[in-house]
Amino acid sequence: MQRTDLQVLLLTTMITCASMTTSASESVEFARDVLIVDTHIDVPFRVYRHPEIDVVDSDETGDFDLPRMQAGGLNAAFMSIFIPASVDEAGGAKALADELINLVHGIVAKAPDKVAIATCTTDIYRHQKAGLASLPMGIENGAPLEGSLDNVSYFRKKGIRYITLAHSKSNHISDSSYDTNEQWGGLSDFGKQLVPVMNDQGIMVDISHLSDAAAWQVLEISKTPIIASHSSLRHFVPGFHRNMTDEMVKAVGNNGGVVQINFGSSFVTVKARNWTNELKAKSIEYKEKNQLDDKDSALTDFGKQWVEQHPFPFAGLADVLDHIDRVVDLAGIDHVGIGSDYDGVGKTLPVDLKDASSYPNLVLGLRARGYADEDIEKILGKNLMRVWATVEKYAADKGYLALCSDS
Repeated sequence: MQRTDLQVLLLTTMITCASMTTSASESVEFARDVLIVDTHIDVPFRVYRHPEIDVVDSDETGDFDLPRMQAGGLNAAFMSIFIPASVDEAGGAKALADELINLVHGIVAKAPDKVAIATCTTDIYRHQKAGLASLPMGIENGAPLEGSLDNVSYFRKKGIRYITLAHSKSNHISDSSYDTNEQWGGLSDFGKQLVPVMNDQGIMVDISHLSDAAAWQVLEISKTPIIASHSSLRHFVPGFHRNMTDEMVKAVGNNGGVVQINFGSSFVTVKARNWTNELKAKSIEYKEKNQLDDKDSALTDFGKQWVEQHPFPFAGLADVLDHIDRVVDLAGIDHVGIGSDYDGVGKTLPVDLKDASSYPNLVLGLRARGYADEDIEKILGKNLMRVWATVEKYAADKGYLALCSDS
């Protein structure tokens, strides 16, 4: 039977839609079958600020909860023990870190049949086999160390497995990419002593948030592979020093480390970054013109009105994939992973990567770009696990055996 042009068009559309549905379904199954590790999720501080939130159940106020973690196939979500610079300046960094660590244990206590603390690579694999999700932990901002190398052991015993040396301001360890006051010219003397101690004790060194000089010094000093737990590439957002240069990406590859790509729109596209910069500049201008305090409701109202008039230019899945592609081109397939920054970048997440249920979309996109399944597994978690295992082995050779939660 001869088909009309309309019939051919309809048939082609049906076949294409069926193929997309099958691919989407296969991506969901793939995400549930393989190991997915996300190295940066800011749940603890969000729950700390809003104790009424219960991420064990569905919670639409943020990007992460256990139901969406399960739906997305996420096996290991590194809980960020985030210490704001203001807390560091006030002298409460270590106390807040302890409180946030206890908060993560509280989440697990509410759902021990669904999730468990993980403090070593063995925990992650054991939990995956048992059908449990894992919550390993990393400190974001090394302020809780409070200038004492003894606190490395203290937090190691508490389950911390990476430390982001600084955050939004330079601290007693390192200069920050966000702070023009680069008081140390990179790492402080304490910071230079700290890196080898972290190496010895099996704690991954995280260069996200560091100034360029500090990042290069870590790469020079560290005896083990390092991570950038939630950073993207400066190539796509010129002038944004929070992101990594091509040279840094290559150096991380040569170091054996891994760049964990941040999903935030303003990290991955220049349009979103420019929007963010303009909002900040307009808010400062309005504040100074009207002599307002930072907490003045008029300033808040101004920001809301400006956002309504200037819709945020969300990035898309393709933009995030561009960053992954470039790391692969620069450093190789073994040196890229994911550090979404869920619950840490506000409502700026890209289309198709809005929350912890979205990892199958990432799988779908990677497959569409021609990545083999074995390489997708590396990106989703195997690369990070290789680095972590290497760091553990180095520590074991130094006499520091892995402290596993399940042992």
